[in-house]
Amino acid sequence: MTIIDVVKALDGTICYAGQGPGRHLGYVMASDLMSDVLLVDADDMLLVTSLASDQALRTAQIVGAMGVVVANGKPLPSTMVDVARSLGIPLATSPLSKYDCCVRIHKARMAEKQCGAGA
Repeated sequence: MTIIDVVKALDGTICYAGQGPGRHLGYVMASDLMSDVLLVDADDMLLVTSLASDQALRTAQIVGAMGVVVANGKPLPSTMVDVARSLGIPLATSPLSKYDCCVRIHKARMAEKQCGAGA
């Protein structure tokens, strides 16, 4: 599953595709507390947050996240896409709640695994 697949599953919009939109999703972290995100050590992590600020992107860069999804349909500040571009981090938005984003990502990953097992 890539960031493109995630955005489709979340009825979302890609604001910046980043340098590697084909990078595969390893883990998902859903949090608005960036101090909690800093404690996570996982490769290819996707950050799902309702924190629509540059700080979410800067934290994502520190932990090596594969991308950031801003949930709850929050409008992004004008600087956020520019920061995503300068850091090379994919940025997307979704009208869904963080919880619903996580549920949809989980269902999409399970469907992907079942299709892969049946092939």
